[in-house]
Amino acid sequence: MGPQLVIWADENRAPVMQELAEQFKEQYGVELVVQQVGFGDIREQFKVAGPAGEGPDIIIGAHDWLGELVVNGLVAPVDLGDKRDKFLDAAVQAFTYDGELYGMPYLTENLAFFYNPDLVPEAPQTWSEVREIAAQLEAEGKVKQGYVLQPGDAYHFYPIMTAFGGYVFGRDENGSYNPEDLGIDSEGTIAAAKWLDQMVKEGHLSPDVDWDTMHAMFENGEAAMFLTGPWALNRIRESGVNYAIAPIPDETSEGKPFLGVHGFMVSAFSKDPLLAQAFLTEFVATDEVMQKLFDADPRPSAYLPVREATDDPDIAAFGVAGQNADPMPAIPEMASVWEAWGNAITLVFQQQEDPEVAFKNAAEQIRAAISGQ
Repeated sequence: MGPQLVIWADENRAPVMQELAEQFKEQYGVELVVQQVGFGDIREQFKVAGPAGEGPDIIIGAHDWLGELVVNGLVAPVDLGDKRDKFLDAAVQAFTYDGELYGMPYLTENLAFFYNPDLVPEAPQTWSEVREIAAQLEAEGKVKQGYVLQPGDAYHFYPIMTAFGGYVFGRDENGSYNPEDLGIDSEGTIAAAKWLDQMVKEGHLSPDVDWDTMHAMFENGEAAMFLTGPWALNRIRESGVNYAIAPIPDETSEGKPFLGVHGFMVSAFSKDPLLAQAFLTEFVATDEVMQKLFDADPRPSAYLPVREATDDPDIAAFGVAGQNADPMPAIPEMASVWEAWGNAITLVFQQQEDPEVAFKNAAEQIRAAISGQ
């Protein structure tokens, strides 16, 4: 039996990896064994199988798994060599942990601003404008809600927060997130919370909207504007609603979504780490293979030659909206943030707490959780 590499991929990528396995064997004489594992199960199963010597050489996963995988010694550093310049800088940054690169990025995903041009002829430039347009459309009886957002959803609130100068974690001089600098009670975050409070008080946002309702309202013309990601494109296209995609509106700062990056990581327990590394940089990091990966799951590529060649205007628009996106923090401390942050948003939505009080309390809870980690 000749050399082989085992790769774990989910149901979207396993078929394309299987297809590439034949090509890889022809070119390199190495067998690529593709094992399909659900995306939500890869990390947990890898944590057990890796150290037991039964895991894969390579996994395809999300960059925000990194903190846990690196801290537990489960993944090995990756060197992109002269290929580094072919990758989106923010995507490489996302797979960097403590100054070391631990993965080769291949796709990015982020929120963008959707609006209905039949109701909103031009994309609003600021969140104050969003509020004014929502008020006008509702007053004219053209929509139920001008803008829709679901309560308690920190991921969808983040771009609004950054537009007002808010942040989750500050960064150190290397660009790494600094867990000592929490921005959940910063001036900018509280300004965004006050915008949210005003939207609810004026009746422009309802606490009864969930993810599905939010999309349905946009698709049937009951709402004119919202934030969503590339995963919702198909259903929006199929609904037949008129839509356009724009970058995140600003306010006092640039509105930035979180950037999620998927990529290839090499197991620290791989019996042939050099071969695994070569598979990534010599075989996958080529125009042909990266194009095939994109075609199998069309989301903006982290590989610039493919990202820039996309002829799908919607995918290109997500790319533009994500140009300066902030990589989702992969540090372990982030796990202590989500719940308290989401609860603060819900309290404002339900008008149970003053926005400043809600976010200051959330920040206190998060700091206590981090120091107790």
